[in-house]
Amino acid sequence: MPAQTFTLWFVIIGVLLLAMALASTLLRRLPLTTAMLYLLVGAGLGPHGVGLIRLDALAQAGVLERAAEIAVLISLFTAGLKLRLPLRDRRWRLPIRLATLSMIVTVGAVAALGVVGLGLSLGAAVLLGAVLAPTDPVLASDVQVTHAGDRDRLRFSLTGEAGLNDGTAFPFVMLGLGLLGLHEVGAGGWRWWAVDVGWAVGGGLAVGAGLGWLVGRGVLYLRQRHQEAVGLDDFVALGVIALSYGAALSLHTYGFLAVFAAGLALRGIEREESSAAEPAAVPVAPAHASEEIATHPEHAPAFLAEAMRVFNEQAERIGEVVVVVLLGALLPLDRLPAEALWFVPLLFLVIRPAAVVVGTVGTDAAPAQRRMMAWFGVRGVGSVYYLMYAIEHGLDPALAERLTALTLTTVAVSIIVHGISVTPLMTLYERRSRPPNAPEPAAQES
Repeated sequence: MPAQTFTLWFVIIGVLLLAMALASTLLRRLPLTTAMLYLLVGAGLGPHGVGLIRLDALAQAGVLERAAEIAVLISLFTAGLKLRLPLRDRRWRLPIRLATLSMIVTVGAVAALGVVGLGLSLGAAVLLGAVLAPTDPVLASDVQVTHAGDRDRLRFSLTGEAGLNDGTAFPFVMLGLGLLGLHEVGAGGWRWWAVDVGWAVGGGLAVGAGLGWLVGRGVLYLRQRHQEAVGLDDFVALGVIALSYGAALSLHTYGFLAVFAAGLALRGIEREESSAAEPAAVPVAPAHASEEIATHPEHAPAFLAEAMRVFNEQAERIGEVVVVVLLGALLPLDRLPAEALWFVPLLFLVIRPAAVVVGTVGTDAAPAQRRMMAWFGVRGVGSVYYLMYAIEHGLDPALAERLTALTLTTVAVSIIVHGISVTPLMTLYERRSRPPNAPEPAAQES
């Protein structure tokens, strides 16, 4: 890269980050999201704009896969840290049903649409369904829980669904690749059921939960008993993410589920150790005062969990910037797929609502909450990751180009339409769900 271009990139990145920081308060009041602006910036910097970013999704799928992978991992760990309810709480039923039953319905419906409407083979159609089925933990932050004490059923369910279904989509990705001859599924699909479903799902959750618990207990033991290992909570967070993900992959299980489970385990330690109904906030205090709280027998678990959550939320924003700007540059604006004109509306207005109906039947979710869940099936970085993962596993170039155009268009439309609607719809929802004469909720700081 020429020195002049390298210098220009510093200027562009600096201006973008400062603009987002300074305009963040204003954006919360408007029907806009930061992701919409990042997408616009990416399109402007791409080949259809000034041409500073020139990417080929097929040739550089490995780089794009890693960028999306890192962003999803950080977001999944953050989601786990936000969900404070114990797994035995009945409110977990809804996100689990959305991440399993609704996931299956979505994959099946998209696959049927792919075969009948798009003329894809069964394997390609199943793969497309798996790529587009998971809701996104990175771009859906505006409809997720705002802090660990948030008990709202809508936000809790959408957060739990996004945390789980980025892992539960993986078996269907492997099934699609298997039907295309790019992955071994075994005679009659036995290997897919035994390894890709049973072992990989269960093992990923077990590995992540176990390592999250061991690291959390170990750090707290050193702090509470010996006043050691104090500070650098961001390193602890990154270490847990890397360790749980790497260990899960080495055992041929799903790392996304492991990282989410690790976040849940760390938050679970804080919940078990705390006598308070709500988690303590990370205090703004001099270094010596923070060290006292970090090693306090009662407050240390909450301090550790909240410090990691705050750091991960900041890192999550950086990941969002990188991936969405690249997504904007990748958009095939000169050759948008014509089938997207009917496929995307069917996905958002028919398939997602039908999947939510199946996932919520028999639950006590209010009608307004069901409608919001049906609409806010945000597609994003997770879909980009699975697409690049499939391309890296030898997807036919012609098929890869077609799936890439359709997937990127779907994600871009999701960023725009869900971004425009999130502020007014969530404001209306919160106003209607607030008890009479209740004060306006204070803005949450992250």
